Amino acid sequence: MTIHKERVKLYLRLAGISLFFSALIDFASEPETGLKSTVNSIWLLSYLLVLHFIFFEYTLPFIKFRWKRLLVAPFLIFAHLLLYAFGTFAWRYIGIQLHVYSPMKEYENIMQGITDHFGNTFGSILFFGITRHIHDYRKLWQIAQQLRIEKQEAELNYLKSQTNPHFLFNTLNNIYSLARDKSDLAPESILKLSKILRYMLYETSGSFVAIEQELKIIGDYIALEKLRYDDSLHVNFNYDVEDLKQALPPLLLIPLVENAFKHGVSETRNQPFIDIHLSVKGRQLAFFVKNSTETMPEAAPVKENIGLSNLRRQLELLYTDYQLSVQQAENEFHATLKINLASHV
Repeated sequence: MTIHKERVKLYLRLAGISLFFSALIDFASEPETGLKSTVNSIWLLSYLLVLHFIFFEYTLPFIKFRWKRLLVAPFLIFAHLLLYAFGTFAWRYIGIQLHVYSPMKEYENIMQGITDHFGNTFGSILFFGITRHIHDYRKLWQIAQQLRIEKQEAELNYLKSQTNPHFLFNTLNNIYSLARDKSDLAPESILKLSKILRYMLYETSGSFVAIEQELKIIGDYIALEKLRYDDSLHVNFNYDVEDLKQALPPLLLIPLVENAFKHGVSETRNQPFIDIHLSVKGRQLAFFVKNSTETMPEAAPVKENIGLSNLRRQLELLYTDYQLSVQQAENEFHATLKINLASHV
């Protein structure tokens, strides 16, 4: 039979609480005999503490949810009742003989003493049972919360592990097209990609980065993508942020920018454009991306690619107050992201 130290400490704490309130009542009701009553309570509680521990930690778990053991359950419960009733009174008698327990009242017979002590013992059973249940429930709740947090962190890391290679794959395709055409811009594009990769490797491992870092990576990505296009592509990127040091999850905004290039202007033949605007005021973030497209609006909802799907799931895990909407208009695609940064979970 294994005895867990943490459970023993729990019962000792509960015993201390029980003794404290018992002493308060004794000294408040009968100050003259308060000390003797407290000593008596300590003596009786030393016996009840062992009995409570055996009953709640071993007897009840032994018979709980085990149908074959339910046959012996009545006998075990009856045995404990005997130990609580007769055992407590016998422990009192031992204390008297050892001059540890001071009898505060005399009983006409043994059954009267047993009945009187069992009434007090029943209250102790309820106290230990209820407080133990509350403690264990709270402990399980904390464990469940920790597991939920760990699960969310694991899923966020998985989403990042999907998004980053997806982002890298698209960027390498762009560089490949430059290299295939033997463009003089290929070396410059590789240099810009190395800066982005350095950021992804060393700056995005934490939970947050400063908004100014996210803005810089967006600017670097735009500069890298523009190498593939001639002067016909118009990109307007502006922002209005009251605090550039404000925290933001890394690479949270880049999927919308990437989507505008890959599924927008790359498929636009005439006058391609991208308009990007970020506003952060009073912990309210608003990110707007509009890009040209050859696709016409349809009745069916917009089919989201892996970048948008991952972004939506990350938002679900990170914030409780946010809105992400995408809309296909005539020759234009609109993406709007609004986040209450204070709603981070």
